[in-house]
Amino acid sequence: MAGKKRRRNITRSARAELQFPVSRVDRFLREGNYSRRLSSSAPVFLAGILEYLTSNILELAGEEAHINGRKRITPEHVYRVVQNNEHLQELFKEDANSGVDEVPEEANDN
Repeated sequence: MAGKKRRRNITRSARAELQFPVSRVDRFLREGNYSRRLSSSAPVFLAGILEYLTSNILELAGEEAHINGRKRITPEHVYRVVQNNEHLQELFKEDANSGVDEVPEEANDN
């Protein structure tokens, strides 16, 4: 057994080639009690979506900062990007519903 090399652990984020932490997203989904069962691919998919949205917003905010002659992105640049983009504005509006109807308590007992 002395000759065997131990395999290095590869994180789920590295395996999915993501920067966002898949394990943390997994933990939040489980702690949030959104569902009784959770597939192994759900946190990977959600982390990918969050990373995609974040990178696009930061890219647009960087362009906004460049237009204003700044080298750093400020919260104001991010705010302007969200307010000027119809899809992002809809995604981040204050009164946004999840799009899922509330399930009556009686149906949850099954």
